[in-house]
Amino acid sequence: MRTRSDDLEILLSVVDAGGFTAAAESLDIQAARVSRSVSKVESQLGVTILNRTTRRLELTDEGRQFVNSVRLGLIQLQKAEEEIISGGELPKGRLRIDAASPFVFHQLVPLAQSFNQAYPDIELELTSNEGIVDLLEKKTDIAIRIGTLNDSTLHARPLGRSLLYIVASPDYLAKRGFPRKSSDLIHHDTIGFSAPKTLNDWPLKGFSGLNPALITSNGETIRQLTLMGNGISCLSGFMVKKDIAEGRLVPLLENEKISLSGREQINAVYYKSSSVAKRISAFIDFIQPKLDL
Repeated sequence: MRTRSDDLEILLSVVDAGGFTAAAESLDIQAARVSRSVSKVESQLGVTILNRTTRRLELTDEGRQFVNSVRLGLIQLQKAEEEIISGGELPKGRLRIDAASPFVFHQLVPLAQSFNQAYPDIELELTSNEGIVDLLEKKTDIAIRIGTLNDSTLHARPLGRSLLYIVASPDYLAKRGFPRKSSDLIHHDTIGFSAPKTLNDWPLKGFSGLNPALITSNGETIRQLTLMGNGISCLSGFMVKKDIAEGRLVPLLENEKISLSGREQINAVYYKSSSVAKRISAFIDFIQPKLDL
């Protein structure tokens, strides 16, 4: 007896939501039905997929392998269905995009309206995470990643390079003066990232690392702190080029800056077998020439 696909989708919802009640709420069905579906899947397979404790659910080793296979299988099924249904029509349906919040604010939000006009049947869902997300677990179709890529299971489309800038506000520089060389930074207030620490390796000749006076996990927060005169920071051009052009921030140490660092590359990543390939291609093809990196 084969396992029904709707039971498998309910199982995935339980795993993603972290519990039966949360899954029932997200699917708008009764918790009893969620429990029955999971029990049915386990009964048909003859293995335990979820270890149930009073506080949480945990996947067994067999369950983890099965759930990963189910995700990919359902994606292939949905892809086959959509290819038959859509034919030569414009792509339609939901497209989930994830990027660090500064990229969402400065690059994706300005393009959302024109994209919706070009593809009115695509429903954009924009989320922001400062770390790397698991596309399958988070049900994300495209992730915009900044820096060197390591995951070989994902397909990547290069979007371009965004140069890094060492910047400070005119008010800060008026009070504290200009650093003339990278070693001068030890006499200044600097703003950096709490994680990953590699983001505090600024692309400067002879630079031996940074011990920021102020740290945060979010690049947009660093930008705002810099604009308010709290110190010197290192940020991507896609965030600060407009600030520099309009005089809100001043670029520093340009003659000591090293180009072609790993942080400059920006890619759109997605699974090669994604069922939303037409939507993915439409989105990337639309935004790539319009990005201001």
